[in-house]
Order: sequence, then C-alpha cells, then structure tokens
Amino acid sequence: MIKGISLLKNSEYRKKILESLSNANYLTPSEISENTKIRLNHVSNFLKDLKDNKLIICLNEGEKRGRLYQITDLGKRVIKENGKN
Repeated sequence: MIKGISLLKNSEYRKKILESLSNANYLTPSEISENTKIRLNHVSNFLKDLKDNKLIICLNEGEKRGRLYQITDLGKRVIKENGKN
C-alpha cells in the first residue's frame, strides 16, 4: 500500500492513469491516452509500473493489440488513500 501511494505521489501521470481506470471497468492503452491526454508511449511505460506494483492487471496479457487493463482492489485503496492527502 505504501509503495503504491509513493508511486502516485511521485508521478502525476501514474495518478491520472490510475484514476482513469478507477472510473471504468476496463480500458485499452489508447483509451487511457485519450482520457488522460498523456502520449500513448508514456501510458504504456506507466502501465507497466502500475502492473508491476499490483495496482492494475491486464485482462488479456497474451494479446499484442487491444490489451485491456483493470484497476485492482489495492489500486482502488491507493486512490482512495491518496485522495485524503
């Protein structure tokens, strides 16, 4: 939990991406890019960070295109905690 909060505090982009996912059941990187106005290549890099820290999951990891990402329960708790500060 602490590491997740730290990740969001150190990057406005990570925070925007996680918030975007918290407002939807699942999104593709392109949809996240459109929602957050963050360039797609940056979105992809930050998705990896968030996934490595178990804040999000990829629902169809084996696909090269059209990957769907979803926020985890931990990610939801981190967003909620981050909003308190």
